[in-house]
Parts: sequence; C-alpha cells; structure tokens
Amino acid sequence: MTNNKPLVGETFPKITVPQLGGGNLELGKPDTGHDWRLVVVYRGKHCPICTRYLKELGEIAPDLAKIGIDVVAVSADPEDRAREQIAEAGVSFPVGFNLDIPQMRKLGLYVSNPRSVQETDRPFSEPGLFVVNDEGKLQVTDISNAPFARPALSSVLMGLNFIKNPDNNYPVRGTHNDRS
Repeated sequence: MTNNKPLVGETFPKITVPQLGGGNLELGKPDTGHDWRLVVVYRGKHCPICTRYLKELGEIAPDLAKIGIDVVAVSADPEDRAREQIAEAGVSFPVGFNLDIPQMRKLGLYVSNPRSVQETDRPFSEPGLFVVNDEGKLQVTDISNAPFARPALSSVLMGLNFIKNPDNNYPVRGTHNDRS
C-alpha cells in the first residue's frame, strides 16, 4: 500500500459522495453556517463499534456546532446498509455512502477486505477522523487500521474547544515533513 495520506496544514482533498436523503456530500466543505468540519469515516453496518461511535458522535454534535464545527460521516456501504445503520444509531447529521477505494486511498485510509459475505460484499475503509479548518486545510487527523483504535470523542471535543479559542493561538501540529 502506498501511503498518500493528506498532510496536516494542507488543503483537504475534494471528495464528493452521495448523501443519505438525496444529493451529494462534499466531505471537507463546512455547511449550515459553520466554518469548520469534522469528518468521520466509519467501517460500515457490519461494525457494532461503529454504531456506538456514531451514536456518541451524535451526542457531541450539538457541542461541536456551538463552536462552529459541523459533523458528517461516511462509509463504503451502499445506501441501504448505510440507511439501516444510521437509523440504528439514531443520528441526524449528514451521512455519505459509497466511498470508493480511490477516495479511501486519497484520504490515506487503511482498506480491508471482508472476512465473509455475511460481513459485507465489498472492501471497506478502516476508521478515520479528519478536522477541516476555516481555510479548507486539514487541522487534525486520526487514521486507524482497527475498529477499536480511534480517538475518544470527548477528548476530540475538548481539544477542538481549545484549538478554536482565539486566545490560545494554537497552530496546526505535525507540519514538519519531508515534502516541505
């Protein structure tokens, strides 16, 4: 696997997927009057840990909105499976589906093959979390290769509260790299 993960401080890749309820969802573009966006990539309906994570994300979404951050989630699942999982999670933020392998690679995500047809019928991405700032640049990222290794959303909320406070003047971290 070639690692093409987007670098923090750089423009978030333009990725558009179909959205549950109709239309398209541009992952890195804040909406509804917010200036930042939190993008959560989840594994899919076959993953009960993802359902719990989506529920928790729904619980903190209002707190994120208060500081100008909207929330979206996306998976490789087809529309019917995504709809079922989102209904089970009981969340109302925008959700995309049919994330394809080239898009997963563009985000630097780990991609897994299903263990059986009972799990799912297609390759899927492992978890990823991306925070896109008001300049369209990647502010925070977390990419995992396992469903149980993802950041606690309470910590993400606490950190974003700190970063978004202008008194803290907190820069994008992790910008030293070989490409600059």
